[in-house]
Amino acid sequence: MSNIHPTAIISPKAKLGENITVGPFALIQDDVEIGNESYIGPQVCIYDGARIGNNVKIYQSASISHKPQDLKFGNEETHCFVGDGTTIHEFVTLHRGTKETRKTEIGKNVLLMAYAHVAHDSYIGDNCILANGVQIAGHVHVDEFAIIGGMTPVHQFCFVGRHSMIGGAFRVVQNVPPYIMTAGEPLKYGGLNVIGLRRRGFKSDQIETLKKIYGYIYTSQLNVTQAKEKIIAEFGENELAVEILEFLSKGNRGIIGK
Repeated sequence: MSNIHPTAIISPKAKLGENITVGPFALIQDDVEIGNESYIGPQVCIYDGARIGNNVKIYQSASISHKPQDLKFGNEETHCFVGDGTTIHEFVTLHRGTKETRKTEIGKNVLLMAYAHVAHDSYIGDNCILANGVQIAGHVHVDEFAIIGGMTPVHQFCFVGRHSMIGGAFRVVQNVPPYIMTAGEPLKYGGLNVIGLRRRGFKSDQIETLKKIYGYIYTSQLNVTQAKEKIIAEFGENELAVEILEFLSKGNRGIIGK
């Protein structure tokens, strides 16, 4: 049994699941799909191309799957995906993709706090947290369990590694490797995200391995190329080392500094 307010404007072409709540003056356009048990708050606008999962909560005045702010956009068919269990707070804006990737994607169990923005063709992984006012530019990739502090802008084409934590109100203009904390202007390495890793079940030996790897990258006198050689020589096929080495080769923006 769904609970739809009589003032909501819902296209008969939209596909709505079971037990959905839609608040006053919400707008849901034609090419929209919403899963079961989801909540759509007052004055939420959900535009063509939205694909929203189960048990998603979208609070008042959020805007989902609007046209991207890209002058090259030609009104091509693209999508904005929102995974199961995600919470989207008031005045969040999510734009659908362009012809470059055809989609913007928000993972499962993500928390997007008030006024956050995710631009076209970006990816936010499962269990991420974007605090109030975070601004994600186009073609940004944020891996799972990353936390980005309030009022932080992330430059287009940047990568943010999983389990990383970025302090509030700092600019992200280079890639942020996985498992670390960052702060400062310009943004700099602030050590391993030890507390976060322990909360998520990482073992002591894994944390020690990560400390050694990032010691070569950030606290030694080695440059990145030399650090990579040292990591390969010492850790070989260790999965954490392989993951970090692969991350270091992503994109063309380089990694944040020491």
